[in-house]
Amino acid sequence: MLVPLLGRDTSELRALLQKEGAPAYRGGQLAEWLYRRRALTFDEMSNLPGALRTRLQDKYEVGRSRLVTACHSQDGTVKLLLELRDGARIETVGLPYADRFSGCLSTQVGCPVGCVFCATGQGGFTRNLTAGEIVDQALAIQAEGSDRRLDHVIFMGMGEPLLNYEAVMKAARLLNNEVGVAMRHITLSTGGIVPGILRLAEEKSQLGLAVSLHAPADNLRRRIVPNAKWPVAEVIAACHQYIRLTGRRVTFEYCLLGGVNDDLEQARQLAALLHGLNCHVNLIPYNSSGTARFREPSLESIRAFRRALANLGIQVTQRLRRGRDIEAACGQLRQRIDKETRL
Repeated sequence: MLVPLLGRDTSELRALLQKEGAPAYRGGQLAEWLYRRRALTFDEMSNLPGALRTRLQDKYEVGRSRLVTACHSQDGTVKLLLELRDGARIETVGLPYADRFSGCLSTQVGCPVGCVFCATGQGGFTRNLTAGEIVDQALAIQAEGSDRRLDHVIFMGMGEPLLNYEAVMKAARLLNNEVGVAMRHITLSTGGIVPGILRLAEEKSQLGLAVSLHAPADNLRRRIVPNAKWPVAEVIAACHQYIRLTGRRVTFEYCLLGGVNDDLEQARQLAALLHGLNCHVNLIPYNSSGTARFREPSLESIRAFRRALANLGIQVTQRLRRGRDIEAACGQLRQRIDKETRL
């Protein structure tokens, strides 16, 4: 099987080209084609000698995924279903805003965390993605989604990034150094993997941290996130350490499930839990994934929950509902396409 080149940085590509008998500067040209020009084949790399391209084709491949389908929302959101070299399929989303164009990238095929409201979590876990497979999603979004340059990235698609730590961190460095996304505009979203949060804190990177909390108390959180291994108190303690070492604010993602975790008492408990922490809460109204198990929160409960947090001194925002007409919630598109394929 041919070896993919995507996922190697410029220095690694220079070393590889020297091994193939070419000058080191050809590695820089190769990196330019892979990451800035988003080449799909060696034939596009017109400033590489033909003989070198032939040698590369005999051993390597660019390493891009196959686009299975692309869905474009009326609000500008684009969702892609990509097929990897082994036939596994993942989703990725491009989100255009007035001030930025953001990519939501997957880090695993499936997810082991098992959030009960998430279509991906209910589909099980297959494997980790490589750094190249993660970066490929950003390149695919840029090619399909907008004339604007992708300038923000969040690892919040399929999978738990901190359970694929090495590949995710390498992907972040590639996005920064090779694609040109500022590290301070890259965010990692975790379900609360305490050792990973502490390890990330030691990196003292500009990369941002978001923690999917979804409940202020352990008993409720275990119902929503059955595979959550660490108690809420340990997750919050790890966030304190992250803030102490990096000086960066933490975002807490809170998916509002109607009648489950959206009442005022839970808002008060959440405010008490986060009191004194350099953080803000991002409220995410539940986007139905086709299951009758949960319902979307009412507008009244969303407003009341948000107002209660703000009145108790917690900085709070509410995520805009994007891409609802194209099944933009995590796992929905793959779930539907796979079902149609089986039929």
